Amino acid sequence: MHWRIVERGMEFGWLFIAVFAVLVVLGVIHLANMISGGRRRTREESPLHILKRRYAKGEISREEFEKMKDELSRKIC
Repeated sequence: MHWRIVERGMEFGWLFIAVFAVLVVLGVIHLANMISGGRRRTREESPLHILKRRYAKGEISREEFEKMKDELSRKIC
């Protein structure tokens, strides 16, 4: 009787090892993403968004902003 319990426990041993291995791999991947900044999946900013940000910071004047915005709208269309 005692040996049957041990045999049944060992039937699922490989399953526990596989689940543990998957969790370790996922943990390593998550840790690597955290270390690298996790910014790989973010989209790049559009040229218009960059232009608006530069205008908001005061890096370019309103005239420059309007001129560049018109140029960008012509390139897109």
